[in-house]
Amino acid sequence: MAKICVLLCFILLAASGFANVSGSEPKEKKVGIYELKKGDLSVKFTNWGATIISLVFPDKNGKLADVVLGYDTIKEYTNDTSYIGAIVGRVANRIGGAQFTLNGTHYKLVANEGKNVLHGGLIGFSDVVWKVQKYQNEGDAPHIVFTYHSADGEEGFPGDLLVTVSYTLLGDKQLSVKMKAKALNKPTPVNLAQHTYWNLGGHNCGDILSQYIKIFASQITLVDSHLIPTGKFASVKGTPYDFLKPKAVGSRINKLASGYDINYVLDGGAGNKLKPAAVVYDKKSGRVLELSTNAPGLQFYTSNFLKDVKGKGGFVYEPHAALCLETQGFPDAVNHPNFPSTIVTPKKPYKHNMLFKFSNKAPYAS
Repeated sequence: MAKICVLLCFILLAASGFANVSGSEPKEKKVGIYELKKGDLSVKFTNWGATIISLVFPDKNGKLADVVLGYDTIKEYTNDTSYIGAIVGRVANRIGGAQFTLNGTHYKLVANEGKNVLHGGLIGFSDVVWKVQKYQNEGDAPHIVFTYHSADGEEGFPGDLLVTVSYTLLGDKQLSVKMKAKALNKPTPVNLAQHTYWNLGGHNCGDILSQYIKIFASQITLVDSHLIPTGKFASVKGTPYDFLKPKAVGSRINKLASGYDINYVLDGGAGNKLKPAAVVYDKKSGRVLELSTNAPGLQFYTSNFLKDVKGKGGFVYEPHAALCLETQGFPDAVNHPNFPSTIVTPKKPYKHNMLFKFSNKAPYAS
């Protein structure tokens, strides 16, 4: 049944450009759309960047809306510069000076943000075609599994790396995201992140400044003017970064240069068990997003650099049109021995889990 759905998807979408990038490409290189649906939650993906392209669920009145930013065609995703909806890596976030030293060997990476590396370099994991390893859109746990083989030397990173990302619908409106990576021959840094832009009012409803957020973190990693960590930590208490109690995203955003773009040190540290990371609540629609993870950090980003981006249905996305909740290892960890290590070896694989829970139940008193 799944194979038939994918075939129909390619036939129906070929005319709109939302099918394969090139008809001459081998089957595993074709780009398509895949949908998972369970109850009144539906999620669509493309294997370009292992990207979430839509997520639809009802508001408190039962009205459905797509709550993630995105585009109408594959071509627009291939031209995207904002990592909308994609898996980013081999190392998400920033690496200062586009370089690091590992086991005595100095590695020079491909800089793509001034002198630094952002989200893996010029062609990171968000800009490649992933193989669809499994796709099951029926049953109690509909799921899709994407894989990518990153070659030794890609963007300057050492070693061959096999990456797997699994998206699964569970229970009542829950989306599980599991990211794994195995170093095949050399130690290498790995830090994957899921870069969806969320707006619980709907992707085309305007900004997220009135939406409330709670972040389960007492500290942030301090950064310099280029958003590279200094290696120091700071308490959020008494600062605009304090979301230990729920506050509107825009309540203190005017005290920052352009908005939020900072790594939070999640309470509970790293480990295999999931811990709460953030809760987002849109009072107008009643929609709630709860996120838990086993990662040590959370990059909270308020889409500060979106400007005149033509999205789905022609709607234009501007700054603060959405927020990103990127659970991750700490940025520039390869250059800060006091940060949790992001080095993966053939004997020590990478495992990063996220669980999104969607509902219409107010998480705290209004």
